[in-house]
Parts: sequence; C-alpha cells; structure tokens
Amino acid sequence: MKTLKTFFLMGIMTFILMIIGNAVGGRQGMLIALIMAGMMNFISYWFSDKIVLSMYGAQPVAENTHLYQLVSRLANEADIPMPKVYIINEAQPNAFATGRNPSHAAVAVTRGLMDIVDDNELSGVIGHELGHVHNRDILISTVAATMAGAITFLANMARWAAIFGGGRRDDDRDGGNPLALILVAVLAPIAAMLVQMAISRTREYKADEFGARVSGNPLYLANALRKLESYSRRIPMPNASPATENMFIVSPLAGNKLANLFSTHPATADRIKKLEEMSF
Repeated sequence: MKTLKTFFLMGIMTFILMIIGNAVGGRQGMLIALIMAGMMNFISYWFSDKIVLSMYGAQPVAENTHLYQLVSRLANEADIPMPKVYIINEAQPNAFATGRNPSHAAVAVTRGLMDIVDDNELSGVIGHELGHVHNRDILISTVAATMAGAITFLANMARWAAIFGGGRRDDDRDGGNPLALILVAVLAPIAAMLVQMAISRTREYKADEFGARVSGNPLYLANALRKLESYSRRIPMPNASPATENMFIVSPLAGNKLANLFSTHPATADRIKKLEEMSF
C-alpha cells in the first residue's frame, strides 16, 4: 500500500510538472518536463534522502555518543534496523527521518533540540521519527519534498518567463501565454503543497502513537512537542524550505503566519491532547 501511494504521488507530481512545461513551452516544453519528471522520480526514489540531508548540512553522529546509543536502544525496542544518525547545526529544535525503507533510513536532529529536551523527551521525539521508519512513510515524505522542490523551482522559472516576456510568437499556439505562465507560477506550488498536506497530517498522529509506545510514556513526547512548538515560533530556521516542511516533527516554518495556512502538520495542541489522553 505504501508503495502504491508513493507511485501515485509521483504520478500527481509528474502531471503538475507537465502542466508547467506546457505553459512555458507548449508541446516541446511538456516533453522536456516529462523527461525531467522521469529523472526526478528516479533521483527522488534512490537519492532523495541524501539530497535532503545535504540541504541541511547534516553531519553523521559517532557511535560512542549518547544520541547514537539512545537511537540504538529505541530502534531495538521498535524491532527495526538501526538507522543512520545525523545532527544538524541549527538553533531551532526539530528533527526528521528520511530514507527509502527501514533498511536505508536516517534520523536527523538539530543541535537546538539537544539543548532544550531531557532524555525522556528526546526518547519521545526519536520514537516518533522511528515511527515514520516503522510505518514505511519516510519514502513518501522524502519523495514529496524532492518533487515539490522541483515544482517550485520550475514555477519560479515560469514566473520570470512571464515577467520578462517569455511568451512565444503570436502564430505559435503551443504555449507561452503570459497569463497561463502567471497562473501556473502561482497555482503549481500550491497544488504541490496540498498534495503534501493530504499525505502528511494523518501519518503524524500514527507516528506520535508509535513514539509514545516505544519511549514508554506518551507524556515524554507530549512535553517535547510543547517545547518544540514554543521554541520553533521564536527561533527561525533560515535554511528551511517549504518543500521539506512535511518531513519535520513540527513545522520549521511555524513562525511564518502565511505558511501556517498551508501547514503540512496537524495542530500541535491536538497532537498533545491525543498523547495526554493515551496516558490515562
């Protein structure tokens, strides 16, 4: 089922890319977009985890560190292969998991997270990320992030093409309509974001439940989420991309009011409430 969802997602994103290609260059632009989509699907399936980790400058964690040992213990408790462990030099407390399957997974946390949580809260956060690994939805979120990034990039190209007269000759009806370019530039990223929202919100609740169970107490994760929500609104993550928002445990764009309108995450207060109900 997860594999079918992944290919369905790839199909939707490919269609959006083809619409952009048609708006920019007509049939030829659509063909180029189709070829590009094929390449992006291949790259996102096999290498999207490395791309995302590189985007955030993630550094591998040594096996003798406390973080690595905690992840190892929880992975054993969850009965999943040991993922690679990374740390990101960002002040905002946050974390994400990536990879194409449990045997090729990675968990990354920010230095800001390590600074504000205790061991119990950290185990709740790591348990949540291992939930994504166990539930096999890390591929979906990572592919969605990579493809959404490509769509946003092409949409920006369409916008600049419209601004600088990217229209084609009047007798060429295959594409290049400035109005179409503007509409595509505005609507395509929103469409990609809506797809991410559709696949992201439900899986956060499931990962929360898994993290609560693996860490041993639902309140560990509830307390961590309360801290993350508060700090993420005050501490920005300058390198955060809307395309990768869905991968993090809380939105790295939480301080951006406009971004909140299209957040890929359910309300943190609702997540905390469900976790607190589990503790009774």
